[in-house]
This record gives sequence, C-alpha cells and structure tokens, in this order.
Amino acid sequence: MNKFVKVAFLVVVLALFSFSSLTQKNKEPDFISLQNHWVDSVFNSLNPEQRLAQLFMVAAYSNKDLKHVREIKELVAKYRIGGLIWMQGGPVRQGKLANYYQSIAKTPLLYSIDGEWGLAMRLDSTPRYPRQMTLGALQNDSLIYLMGRQIARECKRLGIHVNFAPVADVNSNPLNPVIGMRSFGENKYKVSQKAYMYMQGLQDEHVMANGKHFPGHGDTDSDSHKTLPYLPHSRERLDTLELFPFQYLFDRGLASIMVAHLNILSLDTTKDLPSTLSTKVVNDLLKTKMNFKGLIFTDALNMKGVANAYEPGIVDVKALLAGNDVLLFSGDVPKALEEIKKAIEAGFINQSEIDERCKKILKAKYWCGLNTKPEIVTRNLFKDLNTNQSVDLNDKLAEACITLLKNENNFLPLKRSDSLKILEVSFGVEEQNTLFTTLSGYGYVEHIGLSHEAKAEDVAEVFDKVKDAEVIVIQLNKATLKAENNYGVGEQTLKLMDSIAGLKPTALVMLTNPYLLNKINSLAKFKSVIMAYEYMPSLLKASAKALLGINGVNGKLPISTNLYKAGNGIVLEPNATQKTISLKENFKKKSLD
Repeated sequence: MNKFVKVAFLVVVLALFSFSSLTQKNKEPDFISLQNHWVDSVFNSLNPEQRLAQLFMVAAYSNKDLKHVREIKELVAKYRIGGLIWMQGGPVRQGKLANYYQSIAKTPLLYSIDGEWGLAMRLDSTPRYPRQMTLGALQNDSLIYLMGRQIARECKRLGIHVNFAPVADVNSNPLNPVIGMRSFGENKYKVSQKAYMYMQGLQDEHVMANGKHFPGHGDTDSDSHKTLPYLPHSRERLDTLELFPFQYLFDRGLASIMVAHLNILSLDTTKDLPSTLSTKVVNDLLKTKMNFKGLIFTDALNMKGVANAYEPGIVDVKALLAGNDVLLFSGDVPKALEEIKKAIEAGFINQSEIDERCKKILKAKYWCGLNTKPEIVTRNLFKDLNTNQSVDLNDKLAEACITLLKNENNFLPLKRSDSLKILEVSFGVEEQNTLFTTLSGYGYVEHIGLSHEAKAEDVAEVFDKVKDAEVIVIQLNKATLKAENNYGVGEQTLKLMDSIAGLKPTALVMLTNPYLLNKINSLAKFKSVIMAYEYMPSLLKASAKALLGINGVNGKLPISTNLYKAGNGIVLEPNATQKTISLKENFKKKSLD
C-alpha cells in the first residue's frame, strides 16, 4: 500500500468516525465564537470608515497590465479594503501579486477564488477536478471529502482563504443556462450530502467553504450574469426543495454563503428586486428564520442581474441594508463608501451594524491564519500544486463516476486480445487522446477523429474503416456543457453516430453534459452506453478501463432525461481473469485495411 493510499484510507476512516459529531444540528461556524486579542486589537485600530472598508472584496487578476495592478494597489493602500477575489491568471504570477498586495495592506487581506472544480477554474497550470454534476454520479461520497481537502491544500499553498464552493443548488431545470453541470444533481438529499462532504473537506483544512447560490439557482431559465432571473415558485416549494441543501449545510457549520441575484415574489413581493438586495431574503429568511451565523457574501455586484437596475455605489448600499456582510466585486469602491456613509448619517443603518460585520470578517481572517500575514513562497509553486496525489485522486474520482447506462447482452467488458479489431471514432476531438492510448495498450485499436462539422470526405473515410472493424467505440467529446446550441452537438453528428452503430457492434462513450441525452431520440442501435460527463484525461482513461473490464463500474445518473431516470446505472464488476495484452512493437504497422 503506497503512502497516498494509506493517508487517504486514514482520512476516510477519521471522516466517517467523526461523521456523527459533525452532523449535529445548529452547529455554528467555527470562527464565530472566537474571542481573540488579535481581533480586538485590529478592530480597535480601525476608524469607522476603515471598518466599513473591510466589507469590500474586489476582483484582482494576475493576467492584466500594470494599470490594473495600480488600481488594486490604491484600493488596498488608500481605501484599506478587506479582501480580493482572484480571477484569471497563473499561480506564480498570482502568488507574487498576492505577496505584494499583502505587503502594502495595513490589515491583512482575505483572499478568495471561484474554485468549484479546483484552482483550474480560474488559473492555468493547476489541477482540475471533475465538475459537481460528474461527482453527482459517484456512490462513495468520502471521495468528495478527500477532494475538498486536496483542493483546500492547493488553495492554502497559494494563499487562498475562501473557496466559493460547493454549489448547493438543486438543478431541477434541464435547460438551466448557468448552473447545470455545476450542480450535484436533481436529488436534494444527494446534493445536500455531497455538498456537505465537499464543505467539510475544505473547512477541515481551514479554508472557508461557501454555499451558493442562495436561495437556489437550480430552476432558472436565464443567467443572472446577463439578466435578472425570475422564479415563480411557492414558499412551500422553496422550503421543501431549493432551501433544503442550504439548511442542511447551515446546521453543520457552513462558514459562508453567497446570495444570488434572483427575483422570487414568494419571498419578497417587490417587483424586479434581486434577492441580494432584499431585506426579507437576507435578513429575515437567511439570518433570522434559517439561523445562519456565518459570513454572507453577495454574488458579484457587477452582474447584470443586479447592475441593470442600480448604478455602482447605490447597489452596494442596498446590499448592505439587506443584511449582507461582504460586498463582492464592487464596481466603484470610493463611490460606494461615500453612499454608505450618507446612509449611516441618514439613519438607514447604524455604525454598530457595520462594526458587527467588521468583527465577523476579522474573526474569519484570524481563523484562516491571517494574524501572522504569511508569505507565499513562489519557488517550487508549480511542483507543489501539481502533485502525484492530485493525479491519483483524480483517477479515483473518475473511476467512481463512470456510469454504464446500457449493456445489451453483456457486451461489456470487451475482450482483451491482440486479435480483436477495434475502431475508435472520436467526435469533437480529432487527435488521439487518453481513451485511445489506454485501449491500445491492451490490443489492436485504430483511431479516426472527426469534428462536429465533419466534411463529406472525412465521413467517407470513417465508413471505409468501419467495414473491416469488429467492434466500434465512439467517443462523443468536447460538446459545450451549456444547454445552448444543442450542447454543441449538431444533428449531423447524431445521425452519423446512429448510422455507424447500425453497421457494427458499437459502444458509445459520452464525455458530455448528461442532459444531451434529451437530444437523442434513440440509443437502440448501440450495444452499450457509458456516460463519462466531461472531457478530462482521467475520465477518458477511466472510460477505457470500464470498456475493458479493468475497473468496475458503479456510477449512477444524477439527473433524469427522456431515456433514463436519476439513479439509473448498471453495476459492472471488474473482470480480472481476462487476458491482458501488452502493446506490441509493431502495433503501428498493423492495419484494418
């Protein structure tokens, strides 16, 4: 047993051992009860305006020019804002900038990132983990806990204190343009449990988790980045579905929450009022009725769902009056500070309320270790982030997520033999990838790749090669994960796949959004169908091993489609008795022709 496996096993055991204590009701976030001299000392050193400035978190990039750096410098040094949300860039560049901004900050900065599937969601050259919909398929949620811990370690290595994850939305709308693959699925109980495991993994490493998007963005048909989505649901429906995972996380110590820009008339009858700016949503529902004690972040205040109605500065005031603690992605901090000071003078909000929120933020900073203002060591940063542990964990996650939806007459596993002629046809990716190389290590495979807009001559070549193949493996790749434009897969591709499957025994591997199944009228001609959810090397490799019976398959579909229901998935035990054939030296010389 290697070192990583031993550690992983220990972590799982400890996680399961402590599960009963961690799931107690009404467990407030760990940082809330902190009584610390550092918190009091820093708070007392700040004047009222500086306490107010601690409530602002603005966007910082490591791939922008010097002008942007100077703008952030001014907000940190002059206005003394509380934190930064790191957006696009690279880890070393970000690490150097993070050190610089901390060096000029009088009060340590709280750093955050959108890292739902790891740092790679924003940063190049960093590990990427499966999206939450993919993880919705696995049956061993302790793996999600391990992923949470690994992502947290990578965050800490880069000086990140808050990860805006997990997504706790129940995706009940197949056409949702903004959540979709970001959700664990349509079952509120499974979403709750998986989100909890992700949350606990992060927070056990002292990285603050963030549940989003309160009060629930899973049944919208518009994108709050572009407009204000409207949800017509009753209060009873919200209580029993959308709000359920959030309450589950609140009761188990979630550190922070993000409030979405949604218009929900059953919660607040004010027409076109985003939930972010609603006192009834933030103060009355979230803080009072649901008893949430952690940090409350707005969703980005530059998003059209809220910015279309209110100009910068004014929107910040309204968000603060609603009860939010942290104003995320403020469009104009100086103006916002002035407008909020006017609101204080007019008696709309008391300085004591500002002070209370400032203290809560300082407690969070202390819990994250910012009392020492640690420096990020950029030497060996790339190596430290891209470890064998992350690769091994990704492989384990992928193997656990693979879902077998059809296996006619036990077509799988395929025979591992150097005499079996397999043609692997890849749609969406023309070059050979990990699925092909894994298959070819155990027998003879020929590859041909087509774009989703393949030319007639390319299609003719496919059918020419199909003639002499015994088995076809079709991989459907690189479709967009969003519902728009038929998930990026045209009718030409779907018809061509169906035609191939009608000629020879065919296995279909879908590295796509599972909702694409709604666009496929029939899979009758396919002998087997594997759902692998998204295009990642680990999932390509796991798919090949599932085809060959090297690994077992026990994933379950996390959403319902026209052809399959949530929870569908055929269990396939590994077939270790099959003959393993190594790749021969003369492999490339062989031909199907």
